[in-house]
Amino acid sequence: MVAVAPAVAPASALATPSGTPAGTPSGTPSGTPAGADAVAAPSIETLETILNVTYTWGYQDSRDKLRDLYVKATRSQWQSDVVLPWHLSPDLEASMGPEELMPLFGSPIWNRLSQRERTAINLETTSWTLSQFLHGEQGALLAAAQLVDSVQDLDSKLYGATQVVDEARHVDVYNRYLHEKIGFAYPINPHLKTLLDMILKDSRWDMKFLGMQIMVEGLALAAFGMIRMNTPDPLLRDLTAYVMGDEARHVAYGVLSLRDYYKDQPEAVRREREDFVYEAARLMRDRFLFQEVWEKTGLPVAECMDIALHNQGQVMFRQLLFAKIVPAIKKMDLLSDRQRTRFAELGILQFEHATDPFAELEREEQAAARRAAATPQA
Repeated sequence: MVAVAPAVAPASALATPSGTPAGTPSGTPSGTPAGADAVAAPSIETLETILNVTYTWGYQDSRDKLRDLYVKATRSQWQSDVVLPWHLSPDLEASMGPEELMPLFGSPIWNRLSQRERTAINLETTSWTLSQFLHGEQGALLAAAQLVDSVQDLDSKLYGATQVVDEARHVDVYNRYLHEKIGFAYPINPHLKTLLDMILKDSRWDMKFLGMQIMVEGLALAAFGMIRMNTPDPLLRDLTAYVMGDEARHVAYGVLSLRDYYKDQPEAVRREREDFVYEAARLMRDRFLFQEVWEKTGLPVAECMDIALHNQGQVMFRQLLFAKIVPAIKKMDLLSDRQRTRFAELGILQFEHATDPFAELEREEQAAARRAAATPQA
């Protein structure tokens, strides 16, 4: 029996004959989602960081491509209350995506579950995934604010300020969707927390770009694309589409800022950056095993993680997450023979010829223009 949180579906779907929601943990009041407040405990955490703050007195110095990106960002701001259909509610009884994408699909454990339990697991994995998006967006908010302080030219600071606004909006919409539409959230995954801490604690501006703008934002862009393509929920689909338009700019910002910088760096510096990219890739690959879901639902954690690791749909999903990252790494000339060998071992080298960040940005801009044309004017 799967111990599901009592509020993940209507009470009629998960109630026992006595009327108590199935799987209610001992000590959890009926009607209170187990883990509903987990994302807020502890509510505050402080990191000790060292960061140089840089004044820029060369106001007339300009980097044309970054200036263009800044102008695009100022013109592309959107208000979630205006453009998103918040009046819609997702059908929590329906699948949030194809059953074949579920991490346990086809396994003996999955085959033993009832349809009601599968629906509950589906919602748990959806909440877990969106919760990690929420936490990642907060990490991006903090890192973007740090970059405004530390980058050394005015156009980079100006664009970085627009990203701070973007990330604040993303935190807001994912938090609202999780708590208004799904009803509960998950705490941050330890692998993601480790990576965010590494980025935020590093005092070097280029490492913040590399970690957040390329690795985290690139992975998010790919993950958002899969959500947009597979979710039957029009609100989540529209929300994701708007976020993707912002994220494409963020990845382009990272590539524009770093692609020339590394060409002039010593070999030791380049190798250190390649090692960081590889370790970050390993951390993010291992993040998508849903450990917290199996712990919460009472399923065998180690067995479920092993199933998720080897499930062919999940293997493909994890590989596709790097479709946005590898072209960006190649664009910055950080794809040496040594790195190519390691990427091949991770099963992601084939994406070196995938759509590059600037073509991705152009595609998202065209999609944004179509959305704007279809949105009634106030």
